[in-house]
Amino acid sequence: MARGVRAQPPIEEEKLSIGRPKKVAAGFTGVQKSFAISLSEAGLLRTIKTMRTVNRFDGYDCPGCAWPDPDDHRSGFEFCENGAKAFATEATKKRATPGLIGSMTVSQLSEMSDMDLDKLGRITHPMILRKHSDRYEEIAWEDAFSIISDATRNLADPREAVLYTSGRTSNEAAFLWGTLARQIGSNNLPDCSNMCHESSGYALGRSIGIGKGTVRLSCFDEADLILVIGQNPGTNHPRMLTALSNCKKNGGSVISINPLEETAMRRFKHPQNPLQMLGTGTQIADEHLPVRIGGDAALLQGFAKVMLDEGGVDRSFIEEHTSGFEQWKEHIENADWGQIVSQSGISKERILEIGSAVSKSKRMIVCWAMGLTQHKNSVGVIQEIANLLLAGGHFGKPGAGACPVRGHSNVQGDRTVGINHHPSDEFLSACEDATGIEMPRERGYDAVEFIQAALDDRVRLYMSMGGNLVSAMSDTERVAEAIGKIDLSVQISTKINRSHLVTGKTALILPCLGRTERDPGGFVTVENSMGLVHSSTGSLEPASPMLLSEPEIVRRIGSACFPNGPFEWQSLSDHDSVRELISRCVPGFEDYNSRSRERGGFYLPNGPRDGPVWATASGKAHFFCHGLPERKLDEGRFVLMTVRSHDQYNTTIYGMDDRYRGIYNARRIVMMNEEDMSHIGVAGGDEVDITSHWGERQIHSERWKVVPYDIPRGNLCSYFPEANVLVPLESTAEGSNTPTSKWIEVSLSPRAA
Repeated sequence: MARGVRAQPPIEEEKLSIGRPKKVAAGFTGVQKSFAISLSEAGLLRTIKTMRTVNRFDGYDCPGCAWPDPDDHRSGFEFCENGAKAFATEATKKRATPGLIGSMTVSQLSEMSDMDLDKLGRITHPMILRKHSDRYEEIAWEDAFSIISDATRNLADPREAVLYTSGRTSNEAAFLWGTLARQIGSNNLPDCSNMCHESSGYALGRSIGIGKGTVRLSCFDEADLILVIGQNPGTNHPRMLTALSNCKKNGGSVISINPLEETAMRRFKHPQNPLQMLGTGTQIADEHLPVRIGGDAALLQGFAKVMLDEGGVDRSFIEEHTSGFEQWKEHIENADWGQIVSQSGISKERILEIGSAVSKSKRMIVCWAMGLTQHKNSVGVIQEIANLLLAGGHFGKPGAGACPVRGHSNVQGDRTVGINHHPSDEFLSACEDATGIEMPRERGYDAVEFIQAALDDRVRLYMSMGGNLVSAMSDTERVAEAIGKIDLSVQISTKINRSHLVTGKTALILPCLGRTERDPGGFVTVENSMGLVHSSTGSLEPASPMLLSEPEIVRRIGSACFPNGPFEWQSLSDHDSVRELISRCVPGFEDYNSRSRERGGFYLPNGPRDGPVWATASGKAHFFCHGLPERKLDEGRFVLMTVRSHDQYNTTIYGMDDRYRGIYNARRIVMMNEEDMSHIGVAGGDEVDITSHWGERQIHSERWKVVPYDIPRGNLCSYFPEANVLVPLESTAEGSNTPTSKWIEVSLSPRAA
């Protein structure tokens, strides 16, 4: 691409070491790792300060996952190993100054690994990569804002502007970001939700009238059965293990459904329980079902057949609260057991056994994550979950409901306050009344549509608040091609990543405060996975006196672009003033400023949980019928899914090990069933080339090391973001348009030794 920049990390000579997967998660090793990375990055005093204040009532929200904290108390260790990595690397003493970044060309920087880019440290000053230059240089804040304002005024069509959002953005910054986009004249607001839980929101909104989860953390204490489907809590949401442990302690059962049996679902040693630390810990999953990739819909329909056969449905709930049950009942009764068994890879006997537990449950929670949301039929799969929950009457009571587990700390909040490429007319009308800005009604681009538009030369201005779209998105090389066509790209960031190197013709970096740092504007707020809005207050000295908060950066961009109104951006003197605006625009945020100061925050309204009531056109929840997908692979092909390693958070790589899975010092790996390995003639550590297939299109990627692993035959697994290059941009979920990163049709070619 232009400037010779690598869109993918360079292929390094990795000295792969393969061990046995661990039998227990957390424990002493987890504690040790938490402190080790904090000390190495932040030093002793900053480590103590960040660990003492993370997730406290008066502290900052961990910039890791969106798992909630207890409503009524906080322990002395209210974080996990990967949370410690997240806030330690933000609180690092290392600095990515203009002198350091400018000493290398962007091409040279792109030869560094993603882990080494992150280790350059915190960005200290605004920087610009000029059109005919290949090096960043320092720029004054006002000059940067002027460049953005000029770019905005020079748009031939407001739809040529796209504003992307990371899930770590606060409610205050996200609301202003959406307001800025709409004042420019566009709903082009793609965000990280488009690549993860968009399928959940789309499916649940149509089934139960709300596109988010319906449980509180306390529900885990009262559930008699929890299904964990397509999720790896031990790496991606480690504090969830405490909630699952509490369920077990109170007599409930946990069932894991996943192509991989993840360590944390076997056994967990709670870091604050001395007896567990010294003993064997808590067995989490009572049963594990190694479903084939893409076989979840079949398995869930099998459970539904058992419920109907055993009479495990709540007839009174169904009659009062739902529509479409009889059609769904007939559809499920006609479902073919042979197809269910074949697609799921689970025997009929096992489905009958677990289905009976589902049928007998009176308080069931179903949890899921990317393992369900990134398939062509993801919307249908999640509606199968909703069908099961509705049939059993698992809404509107403690210990039951739907729990899509969000991966970013405020990805749910961003959507709630308006980061949405298809907002409701009611929301836009309220924003018009509050701001005086005429809000566009035309649907905007999601993440995939944005890349397609940029490839077609229909995007001239791209601004990103946080995130690393180049690495996070499917079809890496095509994304890089698209971004390179854009006139101006802007990154609001704390640290350097690949999206600062794969840029538009001109590029700006605007450095912002992190969660851990003092903000002159006051505290900000976030919404967790369970709809609780609460404050986040940093206490560290900012990494540089030149840093601005995200809301302040957006305010200054708005002031530069629209100095003459109708909205007075200059009037937003602090974050309280932003919250006042939000309270006038978003239902549930009434009296926002005072409620956000309450100890622990406040819950947003949730009809299925609080009623149950259903915000659907009919006023009832709906059963949906879906046929099972027909997926026939050509001879010799496999299905590949992407996952995270234990030493990473989304696109941020902390280390080269995947301790729980027994994979060390390598990331360019492909996990494979040993019988499949024998069939194609490869051994552990051998290299293969991988080719993905989408119609006539093929994407070729070289040099992946084979790791023997307990995974269903015909299925493969590789790490995100490295394997994103193999996901065709065109391959998306029906309805949600989410990239199908959990279903990639591939072939393997062994390389000569």
